[in-house]
Amino acid sequence: MRCDKCKRDAIIFQKYSGLHLCNQHFIQDLEGKAKRAIRTHQWMKRGDHIAVAISGHESSAALLFFFKKLTEKRRDITILAITIDEGIVGYSNPTKAIQIASSLGITCITADFNKAYGTTMDEIVRMKGNADACSYCKILRQSLLHGTAQKHGITRIALGVNLDDEAQLVLTSILNGYPETIAYSNRVVNCVVPFIHPFMYIPEHEVVLYAWLNIKHNFESSLFPYITNTKEKYVKKVLNESNFRHPSTSYSLVNFGENLARICKDMKDQIHTCKKCGEPCGETCLYCQILEEVSGNVT
Repeated sequence: MRCDKCKRDAIIFQKYSGLHLCNQHFIQDLEGKAKRAIRTHQWMKRGDHIAVAISGHESSAALLFFFKKLTEKRRDITILAITIDEGIVGYSNPTKAIQIASSLGITCITADFNKAYGTTMDEIVRMKGNADACSYCKILRQSLLHGTAQKHGITRIALGVNLDDEAQLVLTSILNGYPETIAYSNRVVNCVVPFIHPFMYIPEHEVVLYAWLNIKHNFESSLFPYITNTKEKYVKKVLNESNFRHPSTSYSLVNFGENLARICKDMKDQIHTCKKCGEPCGETCLYCQILEEVSGNVT
């Protein structure tokens, strides 16, 4: 097939847009969407020191490459990488992340669960079981990223969250009955260093392709070994099936989440927030619960 922009050989067909794109126009399209997300949410400004959370997988490596390209001619913005060792044998190894960052000429700093919390994810799973392993890992990882960023004067933490991730979060929140997590997902409360998601409008398979086209490196291939949450698996299956039949499903869900956030912008007094961290939640704040449990009991 030929590119609809220039008639060169196409490397991808976007079902949701109906476009065939060549290498050059695919990269322009993806980077344009990421720049739009940054402009829309005001995620970058003069003087920023941005850290990209990198795991060694394609999505985070692609994001690091994107920021290097975006800021390489700017002296007012600096970029570095942060990688976290969760302490999962056969899964979390910072070596690959450091190598990818080094190949792009970017400094990579490391942090690990054992030093920060006195325990590892493997130890937590042995003591608690793996039913809530995803929640433990996500919350502890984000907390450590935030703490590490503060120590190094970081102003924003960029995560390789893509369109599929965002859509899954919206649908899962609806099924769990927690609209507040959608409405206030981008609200910064007591968060000194905000998290940003420049790839939020880009499907996962396009982010992966972007990484392979631009970074000549072997990526991390291991998968998180403790995925047991049947609801998350169900949501992912539903989204995949719906996107196959209706290619704009994920975009619609993300747009719904953003529209809900805009509608609820001035309704902060009508939503329950955690007394400790100020984040929106239901009756209790899982984030604070897990941090207290790990610091007080797991060790």
